[in-house]
Amino acid sequence: MAEHGVNVEIVELAEHDLESLAGLYRHFWNEESDVARMRTVFQRLASNPDYIFLGAKLDGELVGSVMGIVCEELYGQCLPFMVIEDVVVDGESRRRGVGSRLMVEMEQRAADRNCQYIIFVTEQERSSAHRFYESLGYSPDKYKGFKKKLGDG
Repeated sequence: MAEHGVNVEIVELAEHDLESLAGLYRHFWNEESDVARMRTVFQRLASNPDYIFLGAKLDGELVGSVMGIVCEELYGQCLPFMVIEDVVVDGESRRRGVGSRLMVEMEQRAADRNCQYIIFVTEQERSSAHRFYESLGYSPDKYKGFKKKLGDG
């Protein structure tokens, strides 16, 4: 589908995409990823239907990714929800519809699993990311996210 002049294909990530994904993470977070460890974890999680790994490819090259995790709820009607993590789009591919396509596809996957809502956190200083998420209908106004790092990880 061409959007903003870009023909992006949204695919499920495969093990052979992990080195490219590590490169995206390196450019975005300025941190190295342990590809061997990524491979081990991916092999375990890829067989779990509650983990969804999507990639955006442009001319066969990975330019974006997102992970969604379907979680079960114990109160009310016990309906599931989705947590989104590790949204990343290559700097040169931003503002070209790549992130929107990834998020819309993940929202469809969440709806297909009967998720009642999607939650995620992003850093406070990332105002351009905030505008992007708000343009997709996400509202930060009613909620405040919290995150605590444990140990050295």
